[in-house]
Amino acid sequence: MNAIATYQYETLQVSITDNILTVTLNRPHKKNAMSFQMINELIAVANRISADKTIRAVILNGAEGTFCAGIDLADLNHPKNQVFALWELIKPWQSLFQRVCLIWRDLPVPVIAVLEGYCIGAGLQLALACDVRISHSDCKLSIMEAKWGLVPDMGLTQSAFGIVRADILKELAMSARVFDAHKGKALGIISHCSDTPLEQAQALAAEFAERSPDAVLASKRIINAMYQQPKATLYKEKVWQIKMMLGRNRKLALRKAKQVSTVFDKRQFR
Repeated sequence: MNAIATYQYETLQVSITDNILTVTLNRPHKKNAMSFQMINELIAVANRISADKTIRAVILNGAEGTFCAGIDLADLNHPKNQVFALWELIKPWQSLFQRVCLIWRDLPVPVIAVLEGYCIGAGLQLALACDVRISHSDCKLSIMEAKWGLVPDMGLTQSAFGIVRADILKELAMSARVFDAHKGKALGIISHCSDTPLEQAQALAAEFAERSPDAVLASKRIINAMYQQPKATLYKEKVWQIKMMLGRNRKLALRKAKQVSTVFDKRQFR
């Protein structure tokens, strides 16, 4: 068995067949929401994949019919994590939250996301950083952060560039609208809709594995290069997130999520 699949993970399941590695988000009781532990384990397994030249493709999916329902807010808001999260936003280089998504875009092998159930907030930002997104027709997707008075800050400026038109991306980010996979495909977010997305992903990964691994890598690298964004855009994500967290309307957004009659204060920033 490949060494990567022998590591013990608390929040992931990892298996390998014919040099195709499947990484499954495994917190079904939380609809596979990202905890800090899951973030760290995703980065760790991605680093191991990057160093293993026998891997030909990666499939990223979620346990028990759900991809990822976003960040685990209970974990994020725990006092022990608040200072750490603030440091990640303040530091001038890539944050942990950006890294956990963008590392999949930078892997030297193709990464196929299998989307089912919910793919919301951090889940959608993770999926956008994958090379191909195959979704079940019933999957619900959203760039959800605005609902909570926040801004998407997990590498969206990098991962969505070249995939989603700017006007569409603004509309989705500003509205926090929930949409289905068919709408996502029409918007360019979803590559394929399927009633059996995992099987289709496995077939596509096998097709990639039939080609020269160097040719596959080169194709990924040169096409990604078409859409490279300055690193300063990632820092802007973090600066605006800090503003949102400290702003007056953040608390009102949380209240409005439970009480729709809540009225926002006037715009604070310019």
